[in-house]
Formats: sequence, structure tokens, C-alpha cells
Amino acid sequence: MASQSSKISSKKPKLVRDSFTIPKTEFAAIETLKTRAIALGTSVKKSELLRAGLMALQGLNDAAYKAALSAVPTLKTGRPTGTDKKPEAPKKPVSKPVVKVAAKAPVKAPVKVAVKTTAKPVAKPAAKKLAAKPAAKKAAPAKKAAAA
Repeated sequence: MASQSSKISSKKPKLVRDSFTIPKTEFAAIETLKTRAIALGTSVKKSELLRAGLMALQGLNDAAYKAALSAVPTLKTGRPTGTDKKPEAPKKPVSKPVVKVAAKAPVKAPVKVAVKTTAKPVAKPAAKKLAAKPAAKKAAPAKKAAAA
């Protein structure tokens, strides 16, 4: 059983990532404490300072713990609103987005050029007209035979 307990203690603790809202003055206090730690010859991260604060709170008796909690003002949860930002302009009614079509280069009109030819126009062959008419006549008797 001793080997199982040593396996558990050798594992790294599971880390959790979170975010929170803190007043600027208290956030500045973190930087002050970091500077103080450097002056004492050690460097510290913000997360390490917060964890040290948790350990200090855990070591307090109930009366001191309650006093420490009551000294901290309650904050509104969620992301802070930009009170120092410019006020928003009144919202315009929502309309469909305008789709702009890329401008095409102007098309020049074709230039007509008069060309003189010396050759006489060639007459169209009449063979095509004659070939089309007999085909129509051949199809007609096939319809009569199918009807009968």
C-alpha cells in the first residue's frame, strides 16, 4: 500500500485556468507585492502571489477569516463595461448590406470599316433546300402507315 501512496504524491496536480474581474487598485497591489518580493531577493508570478494569499487565508482562524472576507467589497460579476470609453452613437436601423459590383472597363463600340471587294457574291447552293424538302415528304407516308 505504501507504493500506491507514493505514486499519488508523485503526480503533478491538475491545473485549472480561470479568469476574474479585479479593481485596478487591487491589481496594482499585485505589482507592488511582486516588486516587494524582488527587493527581498526572490521573483514571483501573479498566480504564485494569489496562491500564497489563499494559503495565508487558510491559516487564519474563523474570526480573522471572516474579518478578511468582510473587508473585500463585492463586485458585479462578468466583464467590466467600458465606462471610460466614448458613449455609443445611437444605433441606425438595420438594412441589407450593399453589395458593390466591381466596375468593368468601358467597352468600346466596334468600328465599322467599309471594305470594297471586287468579287461577286456567291449564290447559296439550292441543294440544301431540295435535300430538306424530300426528307419531310418521306416522313409523312410513314405516319399514314402507322395510323392504319
